[in-house]
Amino acid sequence: MTRALLRRLPRPHTLRARLTCGLVVLLAVSCAAVGLAAVVGLQGFLVGRLDEQLTEAGNRFAVSLEHNGTLPDDHDGDERGDTRRQATGTFGARLVDGTATHAAVVRPSGTENVSLTRGDEKRLASIPADGRAHTVDLKALDDYRVLVTSGKDGDVLITGLPLEPVEATVHRLELLAGIVFGLALTVTGVAGALWVRWSLRPLSRVAATATRVSELPLASGEVALPPRAPESDARSEVGQVAGAFNRMLGHVEDALTKRHASEERLRSFAADASHELRTPVASVRGHAELALLHPGPVPPEITRALERIAAESARMGEMVDEMLLLARLDAGRPLERDPVDLTMLVLDAVTDARAAGPDHRWTLELPEEPVTVTGDAHRLQQLLANLLANARGHTPVGTKVTVSLETEARAGSKAGSKAGVEAATAVLTVHDDGPGVPEDIQPGVFERFTRADRRRTDAPGGGAGLGLSIVAAVAEAHGGEVSLRSAQGSTTFTVRLSTG
Repeated sequence: MTRALLRRLPRPHTLRARLTCGLVVLLAVSCAAVGLAAVVGLQGFLVGRLDEQLTEAGNRFAVSLEHNGTLPDDHDGDERGDTRRQATGTFGARLVDGTATHAAVVRPSGTENVSLTRGDEKRLASIPADGRAHTVDLKALDDYRVLVTSGKDGDVLITGLPLEPVEATVHRLELLAGIVFGLALTVTGVAGALWVRWSLRPLSRVAATATRVSELPLASGEVALPPRAPESDARSEVGQVAGAFNRMLGHVEDALTKRHASEERLRSFAADASHELRTPVASVRGHAELALLHPGPVPPEITRALERIAAESARMGEMVDEMLLLARLDAGRPLERDPVDLTMLVLDAVTDARAAGPDHRWTLELPEEPVTVTGDAHRLQQLLANLLANARGHTPVGTKVTVSLETEARAGSKAGSKAGVEAATAVLTVHDDGPGVPEDIQPGVFERFTRADRRRTDAPGGGAGLGLSIVAAVAEAHGGEVSLRSAQGSTTFTVRLSTG
């Protein structure tokens, strides 16, 4: 139960709050220990002085009550007891066989008889006559410090002094200590919080620098890291953390610089190689096609070889064009930013796909009004062509391919089929009921040179694995995104483009 209660208590989460709370708790424990020691010491001292006063007063008042209040011959007080040298509040009682025959208290105006309860008599009778003072709680009066002596006739004489002055003094000390320690804790808490905050300022700067670094796009491109965190005294823990963090940032910056340089070299190589390869590939293809047009007799084997050279040259030319396009997109070259009728592009793309793959069942779902986006019409057309070619090339004959286009509110609610909706997104989906994309390649399906399992297609060849990477690059260049959801018998590619 105690552990469960402790778990429910609010706990500080920040280092600043923990240090401040720890300081206040330690001070509170110290104040409580000092206050407790002062209260116990003062109470013991005052009770000791009360015992000395009780011993000095003796049992004169109790003796005067021993014989029904008869006073000794030399007594000059009143007839109810000898009150000489007795302080106000002094208690006297005479017990016979555990029963009080007389009981009185000294008042400023004289003595006052007290009617003890049976419980009071039992408590008084239980006190030993050992010459030492004892504390007793009398219901008829209050807490008293009493001294018990034996009388001459077998009775018991009791003399006592009230503890109320001692308790009042102790309570005043407790109140004063509570006020002083409370003010001390409040001032210390505020001052401690300010001091801890000032001491942890370098650590806050380190956290702010780390936050700025975490917000930077570190995945690709040239990255400019923010200024280093200011370093304080290297002998302090905070200074050591700041120094280590700055050294780490230096290593990260060096690594990012080297990576960026490597990416630039690779990108430049891919662009240069693709550009340089276009001419010889076109030349090889041209010579092969020219040889096929030779009017003279050509052996069938040579004709077949020339046809394969022409086909592979054409495929290699397409691969070179794709690599060059990716290199240009990676370099961040600006695209055309013109209004593009996406509905017409989808219609033309599906028409071309139906002509290229007549054995597939093509279904088109378009909105009533045209959907317009801002972008590069040629690149968007290539995006559509690659998606449809992927659906055609990686599904068997007879597969149903459904291409749909709609607009969607940016918050996620449907905006209907009406174009021109403010702050809307154009959603293009290509769905097929083929065998699906293997699970092991789905995470990297948009990466370059990723090829599906040959069992997913009945075509003898296959692409170079650049088609979907071009789709992703073109969508990203237009500020959009592409996603895949695939299972056995259902594969859906979804492209989202802003209409703004």
